[in-house]
Amino acid sequence: MRFAPTTFRPVFGRVLGVVVAIIAVSGIAGFIIGGDPAGLVRYGWGMLLLVAVVFALFWSPSLRVEEHAITVRNVFSTITVPWPAIQRIDTKYALTLYTTGGTISVWASPAPNRYASHNAASSDARLASNGMGAVRPGDLLSTGSGAAAFVIRRHWEELRDDGLLDAGVEAGSLRRDIHWPTIIALGTLTIATILGIVL
Repeated sequence: MRFAPTTFRPVFGRVLGVVVAIIAVSGIAGFIIGGDPAGLVRYGWGMLLLVAVVFALFWSPSLRVEEHAITVRNVFSTITVPWPAIQRIDTKYALTLYTTGGTISVWASPAPNRYASHNAASSDARLASNGMGAVRPGDLLSTGSGAAAFVIRRHWEELRDDGLLDAGVEAGSLRRDIHWPTIIALGTLTIATILGIVL
């Protein structure tokens, strides 16, 4: 079975990352141009911390849907989920995968606010419901969580109908890689920011 890999990234997060980076660079440049090294040392770390936090929270997260597995890149870890490990897909608060190894929330696909359903086209709601009646705002195809959930559910159901999920997967089949560089960078910049303000 051929399956075209699909990657989901929040557009808002990437725009926010660029805006914050520009603001931080402008602030640091202001200290340098103004000849204020003391101010740079005191407040520069905080600006770098802000950029690092926005990068970790909004730029870096993604969801990669591939033929043999789903890769969820969250803030502090990346989880690789084989298709047979998935038991249920939900979009109540964010796209959430219920698996044999636990629950995985997808940071890159948060559910929209409750007013999204009022702005949705009727065709969007019909496709998302798949004939099952009312849908949550998070299931609408025009939303990040809904589009990702639709792709995952469709392929998961195809695999199930073909009998390719029957073997099952042990809980240990999920692979979790911790983002140590991100954790260390955020911790170091937090300490440097506090010391810069206090000292």
